[in-house]
Amino acid sequence: MWHGHGGADGERAPRRADAPRSAAPPRAQSGPRPLYVGTYTSVDGGGTGIALTSYDPVTGRISGSGTLTGIPDPSYLAVHPDGRTLYAVDERDDGGVTAVRLADRRILGTRNTGGAGPCHLSVHPSGRWLLSANYGSGSVAVHPIDATGALGERTDLVTHSSPAPGPGQQGPHAHQFITAPDGGHVLAVDLGTDTVYTYRLDEAEGTLKDVAQAHTRPGAGPRHLTFHPGGRYAYLANEVDDTAVVCSYDPPSGRLTIGAPQSTGSAGTITNYPAQFQVTANGRYAFLANRGDNSLTRYAVEAGGARLRLLGTVPVDGDFPRQIALSPDGTLLFAANQHSGTVTVFHVDSSAGELTPAGEPFASPVAVCALPL
Repeated sequence: MWHGHGGADGERAPRRADAPRSAAPPRAQSGPRPLYVGTYTSVDGGGTGIALTSYDPVTGRISGSGTLTGIPDPSYLAVHPDGRTLYAVDERDDGGVTAVRLADRRILGTRNTGGAGPCHLSVHPSGRWLLSANYGSGSVAVHPIDATGALGERTDLVTHSSPAPGPGQQGPHAHQFITAPDGGHVLAVDLGTDTVYTYRLDEAEGTLKDVAQAHTRPGAGPRHLTFHPGGRYAYLANEVDDTAVVCSYDPPSGRLTIGAPQSTGSAGTITNYPAQFQVTANGRYAFLANRGDNSLTRYAVEAGGARLRLLGTVPVDGDFPRQIALSPDGTLLFAANQHSGTVTVFHVDSSAGELTPAGEPFASPVAVCALPL
């Protein structure tokens, strides 16, 4: 059970010109919109499955409507670009990934990830491949997605065997697996080896080819990488040494260059584990979730993405914000607070980078992932 770590990522890479067109969620939102909340089902006080809730896109108010059971430890969630299929990790020793058809909430089946404790997954922008990261085994997996949204047999599995684990780590711990905005490269963040791995995904075969490695300073414990909309820079949350880093990215080669560590804005009075960045669609502001400090850091993005300037922090009004996500229209930010069992919502002013609480926190047992559609 890897509930001290486990990743989260709400970003979606832009569609490539040669990728199939898909129905995007409507932007002119008037009625309630779906919000799915992941949990741990095997811990004391945990949930019983994926919480099925909805939110008001204007007020941010969340309303509960039930639970989708039958998926063990669905600690991280992602949706297909066409909006029809939900994917969940089964964060267990014998890890799996599960597909759910949203129209009737039918489970379409589960496939083994080939590793322990899968904590993150994402859908390639083509909609044809599911990428997942096994925290316990330090490996990343690829599964094909068929026309119905269901998953096929795994097409690749790569274990991070080099470099050696960082200080205090017993082995590799893959924490995130995402597609770069160029669409041609996929990147895996490994907390255990202090490395971000770049692979080229063969979009016909679903296989991975090593391209490059980028190393943080020893003991940083990189957890989560989020790209700036411009596609040339990305922001890395380092969980173990409580730092944030601006990385530059070269799309043709897939090479990531990791910059100097900087402050997360945490007060320093309690151990803080930064979890995840989100960047506004206009590329002007970035937000970082801090577990321990229990805050959201606000940064101004400067120099076209090359610089983060610390603006300050906002209390998250919850305990241990493990994951944050922006609504599709960018006007709301959701924080899943693991220890308080709540989801808090903020209004986002993307022109000034302000975050304003939107009502009372919504109670959801061991909330570790909030996915607004």
